[in-house]
Amino acid sequence: MKKKTNDILIVGFALFSMFFGAGNLLFPPYLGMVSGKNWFISFLGFIIADAGLSLLVIVVAAKNKGILDEILIRGGKKLARFIGCASILCIGPFLAIPRTAATTFEMSVLPFAPNSNTLVSVIFSIIFFGITYALTIRATKVIDIIGKILTPILIISLLALIVKGIITPIGPISSTSMIDRSLFSEGISQGYLTMDALGSAAMASIMISTIVSKGYNDPKEQISMTIKAGLVSGLALAVVYGGLTYLGATLSTMHDLNTSQALLVVAATEGIFGAPGKILLAIMVLFACLTTSIGLTSSAAKYFSDISNGRLSYEKIVTAICIFSAIVSNFGVSTIIKFSIPVLQTIYPVMIILVVLTIFTKKIKNDNTFKGAAYFVFVFSILSVLNSLTGVFKFVTLVPLASLGFGWIIPGIVGAILGSFIKTRKI
Repeated sequence: MKKKTNDILIVGFALFSMFFGAGNLLFPPYLGMVSGKNWFISFLGFIIADAGLSLLVIVVAAKNKGILDEILIRGGKKLARFIGCASILCIGPFLAIPRTAATTFEMSVLPFAPNSNTLVSVIFSIIFFGITYALTIRATKVIDIIGKILTPILIISLLALIVKGIITPIGPISSTSMIDRSLFSEGISQGYLTMDALGSAAMASIMISTIVSKGYNDPKEQISMTIKAGLVSGLALAVVYGGLTYLGATLSTMHDLNTSQALLVVAATEGIFGAPGKILLAIMVLFACLTTSIGLTSSAAKYFSDISNGRLSYEKIVTAICIFSAIVSNFGVSTIIKFSIPVLQTIYPVMIILVVLTIFTKKIKNDNTFKGAAYFVFVFSILSVLNSLTGVFKFVTLVPLASLGFGWIIPGIVGAILGSFIKTRKI
């Protein structure tokens, strides 16, 4: 029993580290700053969209052997493969993995060497992804490396910052918020940007592989341990997010909307620890981003190796991801985040609606229920993104719950109902 509990904790804390990367460190303090005394409202939206959805996906993925396509398949083979690949590419070499290196460079290197040029950035990205490659190439060792070695350093650094910031606040909390839109919706939007829910299914696969390698061969026991490890991770994330959001709120009278997310975190650590805060921040960012890079690289490589039935080896995909991510990371954090917003706002809702329906998969006999919901949400998400970019589809803002970031729920329900009337055989 002691060994089992220890293994759950190791896997759970490793999962926490894989989730807690660039966006997880950047977004909560900024939410707290723009929210002022109402920081808990935005935090609530953030924790639901990040840890809440991630846990939901892990539970569903664990019951489907950690196979992402098994969750999506009843929405249609083509859409399932498209959403699956798009999700993994987002948490992989296109967005999330390069962002880890870019954030580490901007927050762990530039504060000490502000005049660094492009060559320095390129050299850093090569070193960063060289380490990622070395620690990722053996898939079953990823969890142990992160859970036993890297996570403790990250958690101790984060707790030191949060506890000190609570005991000696940097400044008074503003009585008003800086934005005129819903703080809860803003939290939801920022939670999307972490991309954690997209990676949860793929990470569940790595978790299950690790649990199997530790000698747990009973499928029910594997599912139980995976879910419990997910709960450990979710609780740790909630505590850290709450602390970081509060720290951001204590900066709300000292900064404005023009303050970048990275600079705000720098200001928080320096305000709490003074000059040594830069060193602590460098440590936090390095380990937060490195553990996430390792976890996402391993998850993405395993997914593409699995769907290719082994024709593309895990090792070759890891190599390709590291090389490609090293190139993309040199575009910088702001550019990567700006590009990621419309992509995530399109993919996330489809993933969520299919995950939710999969919970009731035994009760829903008609595959067209899934397909109707998935395609209606997909179309609505595209229109919402186009409206945010051009303003030509303003009717999407009139849909109930749109102001909270959940406008896709009604189209999903309508699509599910209409689809249920179309008879088809189960896949």
